[in-house]
Amino acid sequence: MTTTAVVRALGDLAHESAHPRAASCDCAPAQVLADRADGAVVRRGRIVAKAHAPDTDGPALTSRLALAATPALAGVLLPPLPAPRSGDPSRPGPAQTYVQGRPVTLWPHGAPVDPSDPDAAPWEAAAVLLARLHGTAPPGPLPPMRGPAKAALAVARMRAARPGDPATRPVLAAWHGLPAWARDEGPTPAHRAGFLCHGDLHLGQLVRHPAPHGPWLLIDVDDSGLGDAAWDLARPAAWYAAGLLPPGIWLRFLNAYRSARGPAVRGGGDPWPELDVPARALTVQTAALAFAKSTAEGRRPDEVEQMMIDACARIASLPPELAVERPS
Repeated sequence: MTTTAVVRALGDLAHESAHPRAASCDCAPAQVLADRADGAVVRRGRIVAKAHAPDTDGPALTSRLALAATPALAGVLLPPLPAPRSGDPSRPGPAQTYVQGRPVTLWPHGAPVDPSDPDAAPWEAAAVLLARLHGTAPPGPLPPMRGPAKAALAVARMRAARPGDPATRPVLAAWHGLPAWARDEGPTPAHRAGFLCHGDLHLGQLVRHPAPHGPWLLIDVDDSGLGDAAWDLARPAAWYAAGLLPPGIWLRFLNAYRSARGPAVRGGGDPWPELDVPARALTVQTAALAFAKSTAEGRRPDEVEQMMIDACARIASLPPELAVERPS
């Protein structure tokens, strides 16, 4: 949806949750932070309201919200705020309510990463937070981390957007070269499974709370759950392998993760045996989304998108036993 009743309702809900009904305020107008099919996010003052996708698994979302609120992960995950019952902010209830039939959650506002200052990007902080998350014992039953599912959805979007297009063949070849579990077609191997994972790590998933100078925290638990901890390192690993992330930044990230005793990579040796498959999967996911988005927008893939598509072509050209394109 675009700016619709759902977005307006989110702004009203965030505003009412920040103030008693009778109170007056000089809050700025509602700010739409995202308005996509998989989620609408609106900020009003110090509250952020998120409408999740209409087909969200309710019990899984409840488990993920409980994970974000667990004391063992204080200082790692931003916890949700209680949601008002039946739209009444004076009667807080569980961490989710409903707007237009969609589950809605409320969160404290945090200051995001500044995209205009890439040199200040908190790569080390992200690595330490991941290490702490991965090293925490699961507090209870949780759904699987959705990384492989998101990769499969990206490939499905590409196929729907460009059916039979020969330009997509290298991406599909790289996809079919992955093991079944990385394509969301089988269980994660036992030695990789069972870690608490974020599921969709990128710099947009970090905020400072309290804003603007509080510690960095991870946000957005929609894809969190149990799975392969290496998946959370896979996006920066894929960017590094494709030439998008400078070696110095990659090493800062990797060394910070290892120094914090993150379990996804062993010791101080070559990390690629563990990062291999997830990095290839994230390369395919990024390339598939590049094709889908550029087609929807009526344009050719841009330079960065083309680099990920080209990386798929190089991966697909390698023999099966060397299917991972290790950085030189």
